[in-house]
Amino acid sequence: MKNNSLKGIILLLITAFVWGVAFVAQSSGMEHMNAFAFNSIRNMIGAIVLLPVLFVSLRKKNDTYSKDVAYDRSVRAKKSNSVFFTKHKDLLMGGLVCGTALCIASNLQQLGMQHSTVGKSAFITTLYIVFVPIVGIFLKKKVPLQVWFGVLIAMAGLYLLCMKEETFVLSIGDIYLLLCAFFFTFQIMLVEHYVQKVNGLALSILQFFVTSIFSGICMIFTEIPSITDISNCAIPLLYAGGISCGIGYTLQIIGQKYVPSTIASLIMSLESVIAALAGWFLLHEVLTQKELIGCGLVFIAVLLTQIPVKSKKSIGN
Repeated sequence: MKNNSLKGIILLLITAFVWGVAFVAQSSGMEHMNAFAFNSIRNMIGAIVLLPVLFVSLRKKNDTYSKDVAYDRSVRAKKSNSVFFTKHKDLLMGGLVCGTALCIASNLQQLGMQHSTVGKSAFITTLYIVFVPIVGIFLKKKVPLQVWFGVLIAMAGLYLLCMKEETFVLSIGDIYLLLCAFFFTFQIMLVEHYVQKVNGLALSILQFFVTSIFSGICMIFTEIPSITDISNCAIPLLYAGGISCGIGYTLQIIGQKYVPSTIASLIMSLESVIAALAGWFLLHEVLTQKELIGCGLVFIAVLLTQIPVKSKKSIGN
């Protein structure tokens, strides 16, 4: 379990890195097309990129399965008639609900970024690190005290990192982003639930298809991009679709199989730190002393949640 937990943490750290850099792609993409069009195309790209990977992985699994000559054919038949349909039912439901949550969250994020500052966008979006443990309380999930300390430290760090204004005034864009954080909370918790039941890669592909289709429907009633718009947005779309969706969200799903959602949300909140560093490196933005301290606090918060705590029985022995 410890090895699996470490594996999950590493995958979620990679996810945070990929998502952090994606802020640059998303910002560039909004210059050429609206939120629904961008998210419809990027998620379709993400699903298409992953289809060959799923095909190869399932083929290898089937080859191993067929070579097991000792396998009881009667058990195999029983599995194919019962477990097969049960798992696919969970997969379809998981893809639908996770994809719906992802669709709403990602489009609210794009809409919010059009009406709010980049700093506020990053700060409000990552409020899911607070919402996840709060929602967990209603689901009767125990949250260790050190995780709550980690949440508070991370929030302080994100404030220093993202909030450049001296005053805090909510605009319509900020409200979009606040709602976005709520739906990302549900997406994270839904993924934690379904990834224990179904193939994580298949779940990732299905949620992208659902997000792409729903975003495409909304796109029809808002603005359909031209071929020129798509061409001008090719690089942001390829990164946001192939890398951020195809790799990032898939690693999130696999990583959450081994890491509780509360801790996973804290690790993934490092995307704000990565976004600041990406802005500094790619867009030549300057990081102030306050922002550097904010990066450090978020990093400390993530480390704090990984410190093993002895149980009362262990302490008493």
